Parts: sequence; C-alpha cells; structure tokens
Amino acid sequence: MRRLVPDGLDELVLLGAHCDDIAIGAGGTVLTICRARPGIRVRALVLSGAGTDREAEERKALDAFCPAADLEVTVLDLPDGRLPHHWQWAKEALESFRRSCEPDLVLCGHRADDHQDHRELARLVPTVFRDHLALGYEILKAEPDLAQPPLLWPLSQEAVDDKIRLLHEHYPSQTGRTWFDDEAFRGLARIRGVQAGVRYAEGFHPTRLLVGV
Repeated sequence: MRRLVPDGLDELVLLGAHCDDIAIGAGGTVLTICRARPGIRVRALVLSGAGTDREAEERKALDAFCPAADLEVTVLDLPDGRLPHHWQWAKEALESFRRSCEPDLVLCGHRADDHQDHRELARLVPTVFRDHLALGYEILKAEPDLAQPPLLWPLSQEAVDDKIRLLHEHYPSQTGRTWFDDEAFRGLARIRGVQAGVRYAEGFHPTRLLVGV
C-alpha cells in the first residue's frame, strides 16, 4: 500500500473537547511524530476542564505524549456536554487560538462522532483552520458511531504499548469507565493495523486533502 507522506511537520496543533480526547484518539500518532521530530512546535487546545483535577491530568499527559517538543497547552472551562449551547464562545476561543499558531497538521475530533462536544468542535475546525491539513481522530466509547476512517497512520508496537501505559498512568480519573482498558485501546489499533497492512495503526477522517504530482 502506497503512503501519503506530509511534506514536513514543524508545527502540530492538537484540539480536544475534553481532557483525554487527544491522547485516546491520537496518542500513538502524537508520540510517533514527536519522537521522529525532536523540538517540533506543538500547540494544544482543550475546551473543558480548566481549574479541575482533569486539567492537571491533561497537562502531565500531553507533556509525556510530546517528548522533546516545544509544547504549549491551553485548557478552557467549557461545561462538559454543553458545546452546542456555547457555540459562539467555542468559535471565538478557536479563532483566538488560531492566531497563535501556523500548523502543518491539525489533529482534532471528527464530524460524525455522536458525542455533541466532539462533533461540534470538529465542525468548527475547517471554518477556522481553512488552509490546513486537519485529520479527525476516532474515540471508542459507548456510542455506536465508529465509521471506517479513510486515512490510517501506522504505529509501531512500542508506540501502542507506550500509549496504553501513558493513558493509565496519567488519567486515573477515567480508569473506572468500561471503555477505558487495554483491550479496547489495543483492539481498535489492531483492527486499523489489519486494514493498513501493518500490525497497528490509528484511523483518521480528513476534512480535505490536496494532492498533486
């Protein structure tokens, strides 16, 4: 299977509606990118969790998932599950964040996610990051919304092992949830790996791709 390789990655933007979205949906990919490009500029925006234990978890987690990166994390205080009712606030927050960065790649949620916060943030992304490559990660949870992602990012076994270890290490508040376990994380990565012709992968839904000769 032929690979579409980005020209270069000097700046990466990570967007999440909640603390842990980024790490669950794209943790293996983020680890892979940051290990391959020491010193890469990473800017992360999370819309909810500010001032809570979840913010502390997120900051430590993203620091671990972005080794040797030039990392800045912003966590805001949107009420969990209420993004559709705070659409204007979220749009303004995203636009303000956009003025602080010029990414080569944006990782965010995707527009078919059944969780309203994930979905609405994903819908805002192409209205703000208009000329950027934006890939929507998938999050396995109780809602039956998994769709076949057309873009697959191969992962090494080390990246998958480290992703699962870091998720458990840095998000103790989530370990009681039925979907937060090794089998769920590794199982989805294995399925995407089978589809990619490798051992493991993470799946993404692009907003749009520009190709050329």
